Amino acid sequence: MTAVVNSLQDFLDARLAERRAQQLYRKHKVLAAAPGPVAEVDGRTLVTFSSNDYLGLATHPDVIAAQQHGAALGAGATASHLVNGHFDIHQQLQNKIAEVTGREAALLFGSGYMANVGVINALVGRGDFVVQDKLNHASLIDGGRISGAQYLRFAHNDLEALEVQLRRAREKNSGKILLAVDGVYSMDGDSAPLAQMAELCQRYDTWLMVDEAHGFGVTGSAENPSAGSAAVAGLDQHSAPILMGTLGKAAGNAGAFVAGSRALIEYLTQFARTYIYTTGMPPAVAAGCLRALELMQQQPLRETLQQRIDYFRQRAAALQLPLENSTSAIQPVLLGCEQTVLAVAERLQEAGFLVGAIRPPTVPAGTARLRITLSAAHSEAQIDGLLQALVPALCAVEAPA
Repeated sequence: MTAVVNSLQDFLDARLAERRAQQLYRKHKVLAAAPGPVAEVDGRTLVTFSSNDYLGLATHPDVIAAQQHGAALGAGATASHLVNGHFDIHQQLQNKIAEVTGREAALLFGSGYMANVGVINALVGRGDFVVQDKLNHASLIDGGRISGAQYLRFAHNDLEALEVQLRRAREKNSGKILLAVDGVYSMDGDSAPLAQMAELCQRYDTWLMVDEAHGFGVTGSAENPSAGSAAVAGLDQHSAPILMGTLGKAAGNAGAFVAGSRALIEYLTQFARTYIYTTGMPPAVAAGCLRALELMQQQPLRETLQQRIDYFRQRAAALQLPLENSTSAIQPVLLGCEQTVLAVAERLQEAGFLVGAIRPPTVPAGTARLRITLSAAHSEAQIDGLLQALVPALCAVEAPA
């Protein structure tokens, strides 16, 4: 006899109960305004170490003023970019992104998720291969899975394992191979070995796509100081032809982009469905992003952020905290157990600090962690306060055997 399918309500209740039992249930935290880095969260004033606003631009008065001025152009774009929704301010922003990244052109997307899914699906499909790091962001993973291309993964930052997969793909197929990786990994804070990956891509006739969500704006080269981790690795438009970045992190705003050759951008304009079939970015957002990128070029925000990162790591090491090998603004403290992470995060919140408690499926099982994120807007006193609260919070919570 065929089993009776539960009602939708029964299914929803069961799945939610399961998630609560696994200590994986997530709740919204309601902020009164963008953290700067002090914010009112659920009615309490907290120092936030959970934001991706790495340069403090989300609350910068010049960015806010530019966005307010941009709102005079209209509350929304009113249509997709290709129908009626591409404004002069969008074009100015795209040109500025191309300049900052050292690429010929750029294309705006509604979010990093839409950019990654749209680009992968526009470039590869059935008969092709997508090769990805196992710790890639969900947007890259989902883009690969739904593209129809054969999907291969390799152990995190393992160049030998990567070469095995590239060789396997090339031996099976004379078609397209796309290697997609994060430049800076959002939950571990470490960087991909992009220079070596680019060499492998050249050897196996593979296209390299770098997700610069957490690298854009905060790192770069002498020529392109805000371009991201690909620039740090010395990769140009030829060696790293597909560059994705977001505008909701270091730029403090919203949206995303892909930068590359003019031919790539023209191609994506014609074939990236997540660009073609969605309303354009609100002009106010574009104006705010444009001002944020100008400030990246004009002010020593990256240098200030690096000082805060160095200060945190020096003080944390002196306290013998379990730091990961991260020199980025993302400083995870691995605790392993979901219940332990939640308990420590709760104690920190009681002490006046908001830190992300990251659990599966965002990270692999057994690697739950506190995700401490630093900003150029943090003071050394705020960092000291967090560390002074973190030590007793860790001591008070009994770690699993």
